[in-house]
Amino acid sequence: MNFVFISPHFPSHYWRFCAALRQNGVTVLGVADAPYEELLPELQSSLTEYYRVPSLEDGDAVLRALGWFTHRYGKIDWIESNNEYWLEQDAWLRTMFHVTTGPMLDRIPSYKRKSLMKEVYAGAGIRTAAWQMAETLEKALVFAHKAGYPLIAKPDVGVGANDTHRIRDEGELRAFFSRLPLRPYLLEQYVDGEICSYDAVIGPKGEPLYETGNITLVSVMDVVNEKTESVYMIVPELAPDVKELGRRTVKAFGVINRLTHFEFFRLRRDQVGLGRKGDLLGLEVNMRPSGGFTPDMINYAGSVDIHRLWADMVCRGRVELDPHRRTYFCVFVGRQDVHTYAHPHFDLMREWGHRVVFHDRMPEALTGAMGNQIYLAQCLSREEADAFVAYACRREA
Repeated sequence: MNFVFISPHFPSHYWRFCAALRQNGVTVLGVADAPYEELLPELQSSLTEYYRVPSLEDGDAVLRALGWFTHRYGKIDWIESNNEYWLEQDAWLRTMFHVTTGPMLDRIPSYKRKSLMKEVYAGAGIRTAAWQMAETLEKALVFAHKAGYPLIAKPDVGVGANDTHRIRDEGELRAFFSRLPLRPYLLEQYVDGEICSYDAVIGPKGEPLYETGNITLVSVMDVVNEKTESVYMIVPELAPDVKELGRRTVKAFGVINRLTHFEFFRLRRDQVGLGRKGDLLGLEVNMRPSGGFTPDMINYAGSVDIHRLWADMVCRGRVELDPHRRTYFCVFVGRQDVHTYAHPHFDLMREWGHRVVFHDRMPEALTGAMGNQIYLAQCLSREEADAFVAYACRREA
């Protein structure tokens, strides 16, 4: 099997995908714009060959790289980056080289544009927050009158909570339109909900081969804009309704041969026009692995190797799981330097060091959504996980 991995050096842990493929006997062909000598040694040893292009943004250069690989190794079987940024280019390359193991160009708009995601959700009978495109102030004021404040404004195409705003009243709505960016924006009804995810390895027939997910206790938007602690956890067993809605979403979007990260709201209270407390609403789909430390957390929570599970799906269309493996709640807490905590790092490690499996300081570029000082804890129960969160996040009075 000839597998072309686009941008295998970023994120840095993606060398593990390449290593798992190589261990399965795959010819792993990397394309990126980083100098070979700057690649991690683990990545270098996982690649059969590496082709450096001047820029991955240069589609013609990437096309020539794949042409070289075809000349040297024969037909390409897979083209993948597992990266949302390169979704469209991956699909274009598959079209050019007649590679059918991943989505083609016609699928990509509904994978990237939130407005189209909502249309697919609606077609599958999955409820979402009321929304409309942010076209004119006059239309927005009518929408706000119907939906009520606060509203959420977000780019139609964007990742995470980047450039997402909470609009609290008409004054803020008018201010938002006075500086409305050139790119398309959506306005959404505010949802008072806990975010939960469906993270899965999806097989060649759209079947889930491994399913897990998280519960996000603090929204990324609040972490970025309000400097609250970043808190979420991977759960050992998905709630049945999350699993059911995740599988319906896979079918609605025609997903095959992918790692997915779908997000849903679970209502914290009854909300007019949305549903009753505990109901699930579609939020957005991501046709890629979860970001940040989540792949490691999935491994800690499920006693698995998500990189190997994905590679086994690629190579065999199935995965094998140890039926006797132990499962956990794996918790992420990101503390903010702007706050003073009742339990400094030394105290936290003395009290919870037997559960903390990783801790580190974050580079400045990553602190917006993750916090400055992060901890991963492997807990035996939800009660223990909640106790760790309460201890880690307690601020000085």
